[in-house]
Amino acid sequence: FNIFENAFAKSVLMGNLDGRMFEEKTRSELSKDDEVIDDQGNVVEKKKKSLEDVLLDTWEDGLNADISELLSMLTKSNINFKTKENGWTPIMIMASIGVKETSSAMRQLKRLGANPSIVDNEGWNALHWAAFHGSVDGMVALVNGDEFNGMTAKGGNLHTVKDKEGKTPETIARSEGNIAVAEIIEKRVEKESESNETAAQDGLRKRK
Repeated sequence: FNIFENAFAKSVLMGNLDGRMFEEKTRSELSKDDEVIDDQGNVVEKKKKSLEDVLLDTWEDGLNADISELLSMLTKSNINFKTKENGWTPIMIMASIGVKETSSAMRQLKRLGANPSIVDNEGWNALHWAAFHGSVDGMVALVNGDEFNGMTAKGGNLHTVKDKEGKTPETIARSEGNIAVAEIIEKRVEKESESNETAAQDGLRKRK
């Protein structure tokens, strides 16, 4: 008989400082793969998380978020879901948290019909979110002509939208010191301006 195979004896002899004998976990330490057991030894059925729960958990985990659970829950019918308290949408979260899978995730959201023009309770659209949090990949996806093309009339002219304090995404980016994302907006504006000017000149030539 090996006394150290007995959890109670091992706990007493080794000096259990946190009161755990059976490798228990606290609620905050539980992962989605862990089983929860009641005091009778029965497995407790886990409550299924709502989309709002998963969305807020993803936001809270930020850069370290595992976005697979959120992406697996999104469909064409719920892609523009808004949280009850703040009006946050999946694309706002995805455009701002800065995970390494941002680019591919944003493409998936676009295929499902995500609308970056929707604003939250502060008047922020997805571009405001990316600007405030300095997410380069999120910003690129939103302004890229091959993706959301958000800085055109068809894409919602996201960069011109002012929040409830009268701030545009570029204003917010610069005030937060996120110069890289601010310059993405600035350069895209210049590019669109040049394209519009060229189109106008071509129109004049045709009329002549």
